[in-house]
Amino acid sequence: METKPKRKTTTSTAVKRRYNEKTYDRVFADLPKELVANFKRAIDEQGVSGASIIKKAIEQYVAEHPPKE
Repeated sequence: METKPKRKTTTSTAVKRRYNEKTYDRVFADLPKELVANFKRAIDEQGVSGASIIKKAIEQYVAEHPPKE
């Protein structure tokens, strides 16, 4: 009996990557090493993610400085 070759499937990692690329954008910043080290220590101590803190900061900035349409 001849076996059929397995169908190639997309891994969940690839699916997540495509979703993230479609849904999110990235922001990069070059920051002093000491500042980043202190930030990482602070978020570790608080048990929060760096992304959540940065997101809140951006949301606050945009709320205080609404973009002109």
